[in-house]
Amino acid sequence: MDTIAALKAKIQRDIAKENTKRPQHRSIATTNTAMVNRSRLPGNIMKSTAPGPRPTSAQVKVEEGFGEPGPSSNSSVRFRGPAKDALSRKSRSSLDDRIEEFSEIVREHYGVVELGDPTSSSDDDITVIGRIVTDSETADGTLSKLAESSVSLEASRANGGSRIALRFDPALTIRGGPQGAGGLGLFPGSIVALKGKNGGGGWFLVKEILSLPPLKPSSSSIKSEIKADPENESAPFSMYVACGPYTPDADLSYKPWRALVKTLEAAKPAVTLLLGPFIDVQHPKIKTGDIDIPPADLFRSLIIKPLKAYLDANPGSIAILVPSVRDIISTQAVYPQGELGVEYTASDPRIHLLPNPACFSINDITFGVNSVDVVYHLRKGELQIRGKEIDSIPDNYGADAMANTCRHLLQQRSFYPLFPVPFDVSHEVNLSVSHLDGLGLSEDNNSAPDVLILPSRLKQFSKLVHATTAINPSFLSKGTFAKIIVNPSGDVASMERINVEIAKLDA
Repeated sequence: MDTIAALKAKIQRDIAKENTKRPQHRSIATTNTAMVNRSRLPGNIMKSTAPGPRPTSAQVKVEEGFGEPGPSSNSSVRFRGPAKDALSRKSRSSLDDRIEEFSEIVREHYGVVELGDPTSSSDDDITVIGRIVTDSETADGTLSKLAESSVSLEASRANGGSRIALRFDPALTIRGGPQGAGGLGLFPGSIVALKGKNGGGGWFLVKEILSLPPLKPSSSSIKSEIKADPENESAPFSMYVACGPYTPDADLSYKPWRALVKTLEAAKPAVTLLLGPFIDVQHPKIKTGDIDIPPADLFRSLIIKPLKAYLDANPGSIAILVPSVRDIISTQAVYPQGELGVEYTASDPRIHLLPNPACFSINDITFGVNSVDVVYHLRKGELQIRGKEIDSIPDNYGADAMANTCRHLLQQRSFYPLFPVPFDVSHEVNLSVSHLDGLGLSEDNNSAPDVLILPSRLKQFSKLVHATTAINPSFLSKGTFAKIIVNPSGDVASMERINVEIAKLDA
């Protein structure tokens, strides 16, 4: 018994000793103060503390609008956490939101009652919605180009949120696509509607692809309206469109730009639309610093000054400027990108500064413009899937490769539907995933623009895609630009009023 009593007393002493070693857990005060257990600090830290009154706590201030509000206004450190409001949470799930958005579109367009989870085994065919991804990597660890053997589908969180490999049935059908296309292009980031089943083999067998319905023709409801003729919204007007670079790589003479100004002075269009880059950060002389003038002054003297002189000589004309992610004069290098600063134009009301990309309207015609070469990027990342056409939509450009590339933008309802950016062109655009809502093709994201400006290094073109006129004016440094003539409204559709000419600069 004595032995048991001694053992019990020893255990109690050990427990008491352990409790004295543990840090005392205190309830966290509502003042967000961090209590410091000074007994656990190394002795040399305590010895080096300067004499004087000891602070009892270290207060941490959380800036207003980020996380929980902080209590102290005289804090020496500040914590900035992610905002907890609903809008900020929505932006962090933008990629998932796009899948949910298209789920509703597909349900309504095809009369689908229920969408399934592609990762769940089933005996019957189901309809699924998801984003195309590739899980294949190259030797250096980067994602490889999309291939039929490596294409996968990522579902939304509402339908499992997992990825599953896709296999395409040899008798694959494509429903609701453009007549004559003979297939459908897939690319990383594209939202797709598929019909098939998961038989339990670790992949989803695609038997049918449901083409996404295109945006409806524009109702000219865009708020950012610029009127060429304030008295008559349906009045005819002319627009000249030029895209940078505005000077060849060999020099900074801006000879193509000066030639365009002379063309403007002779033709006197009501609207001049200029897309960057204006002062190209990729220009050899800019990259090496072989200039004596600051880029901002170069922009004012070479671009803004002659532009204002032209507007002074042609009262009633207006100019629209859209930057590029390659513009050294822009304060933003991410995409979507904000407009140029008003300090460059001194807030001249005749010069409208728009973001990149941008939607606007001239009188009753709506425009969408984008200075990123999305056409080339889509062509680089696209995988063509062949299939039998069902319920095809009549289209004069159904078999046209460039028209079908532009069609992706209208079906995906985005100026840049790729994600991630193809690796070999990733240096050209720094895509901001948290601002994907800035890539919508219209303000209501329900109607297509009448005109879509898509400058590209690929050959210049003008194509009618559904009810939208898609234009690639190429680059002014290559000697080409676009002339757009909009005729009076009358009783014809907008697309029948728009005439486009890809013109060459006068030698």
